[in-house]
Amino acid sequence: MTKRFTRREAIGTGLGLAAGLTALPAAAATLVKGADVSWVSQEESAGYSFYNASGARTDPFKLLKDLGINTIRLRVWVNPSGGWCDGADTLYKAKRAIAQGQKVMLTFHYSDSWADPGQQTKPAGWAGHSFTQLMSDVYAHTQGILSYLKSNGVTVDYVQVGNEINSGMLWPDGQASGSSFANLVKLINNGNDAVKSVFPSAKVILHLANGHDNAVFRWFFDGMKANGARYDVIGLSHYPTSSNWTSRNAALSTNMADMVSRYGKPVIVAETGMDWQQAAASKAMIADLLTRVSALGANGLGVLYWEPQAYPGWQGYTWGALDGSGRFTSAMDPF
Repeated sequence: MTKRFTRREAIGTGLGLAAGLTALPAAAATLVKGADVSWVSQEESAGYSFYNASGARTDPFKLLKDLGINTIRLRVWVNPSGGWCDGADTLYKAKRAIAQGQKVMLTFHYSDSWADPGQQTKPAGWAGHSFTQLMSDVYAHTQGILSYLKSNGVTVDYVQVGNEINSGMLWPDGQASGSSFANLVKLINNGNDAVKSVFPSAKVILHLANGHDNAVFRWFFDGMKANGARYDVIGLSHYPTSSNWTSRNAALSTNMADMVSRYGKPVIVAETGMDWQQAAASKAMIADLLTRVSALGANGLGVLYWEPQAYPGWQGYTWGALDGSGRFTSAMDPF
């Protein structure tokens, strides 16, 4: 552990970013092999470092690049406590990815903190807004962050409008239940249109949890189709265990093929991971997952590991792919 930096100090000093890096050409491979590293700057500010196999301290973005990671996924919060995952923090991490020749995927949570199937809380600053205002909020926030990144030399290739929106977002206004999807689709379409206004060629992703659950995906995307949702890609989260990964991978594969056939959209495994102590099983799971996604041809866009650089137990999370010495485990080898 080294000196603890504040978030602003970490961004200002470029902690972990090797001096003199120059932009490299984008990876030639078409398959997205990615990692969500949204915690990385917060970890570094707390004094954590990352190491190569020889034990030399190394920029984690370079470590991931050397492991085959060609895309970096970053979450965006609206007005987060402490500033982590706000616009400035996102730019800092995105520029580090660009310096390694990696593409950038953003995940807009439309919240000040975590958004997932169990919580889709409005940002505090939007809490009293009418639904018409919320539609404008989604557009302005999305367009604002993307324009800020673009003006600072960052191209964004993939954008999630919402994170694990199985039950909608910006509750209760954008909640999805039964056959009620109209408000959610209006929010999604404002997000989509904001993305296209800044990066016309960026792919807009709608992302759900539990990628093995075909019934939920059919219910949700039938609702999207019936209400005219505008998007490009279907994203899935996938968190099997060492004991059920073979059956869960098979179910995920079946669901992905159905999504492609039923809605004519490509798919991407936007999040995956397993317990860091089950590295061998995780390695086998990810290798199989990459094979299954690749089998979909142009309709299988790729696989992203969620927070592989999380130290064991960081923020209570134990499903990264880093051991206690700050080295990546064999779970990352298939990339």
